[in-house]
Amino acid sequence: EVQLVESGGGWVHTGGSLRLSCVTSGVTFDHYTIGWFRQAPGKEREGVSCMRSSDGTTYTPDSVKGRFTISSDTLKTTLYLQMNGLKPEDTAVYYCAVDQGRVDPSVPCRYGMDYWGKGTLVNVTS
Repeated sequence: EVQLVESGGGWVHTGGSLRLSCVTSGVTFDHYTIGWFRQAPGKEREGVSCMRSSDGTTYTPDSVKGRFTISSDTLKTTLYLQMNGLKPEDTAVYYCAVDQGRVDPSVPCRYGMDYWGKGTLVNVTS
């Protein structure tokens, strides 16, 4: 059973930084994409950074490029999202997700994944 548990959310002032973590278990696929999504109140879910497991290829949309960085530990059991230069519009629930298969990471990052964590709330105050 795939389990994804996010942590690291909280309150931060504009311009501040946070690092989110996602501890994974049960991810036994030969190929998969893992990533971070967010959903703000009244808005659609948005993929903010994704990584292909086989070679570490990443995808980050222009909306957060240069501010958000995805990484994982060497055992690939914990995924991180380093967020710098946070803005009030980054306020959202952030989710970790996994999608089975070997594709360009931008595809599941744009269209969604198979398995989801329960999310962690990030609040950026001005």
